Amino acid sequence: MRKIEQQMNAAIRDNKNWKKDNTFVLADAGAGCCFVFLHDNKIAEVGENFIRLFDGGWQSNTTKSRLNAILEGNGLPGERVFQEKFEWKLRMSDGTVIPFFSGMRLN
Repeated sequence: MRKIEQQMNAAIRDNKNWKKDNTFVLADAGAGCCFVFLHDNKIAEVGENFIRLFDGGWQSNTTKSRLNAILEGNGLPGERVFQEKFEWKLRMSDGTVIPFFSGMRLN
């Protein structure tokens, strides 16, 4: 995991606003979650009991890396976004593979 992703996860864990380079976390106590942005595009919402994933309109390697860091720091073991035959997929913690879609929610 990249240093910027470790710092991003620390901000999510501590429920604090944070910004570095092209990535920022906006902690919203009223909504009870943190919003994660990459290049001003929302890529995740992380709450106490859920994670919502977005591609922000860009299925780039950087977006995928940030999402995987969020899943590693806040999701269940084994959850991972990956690409197969030019399509994004999500491996669930039980090993099931499902198609990725922007706005998908994991509980």
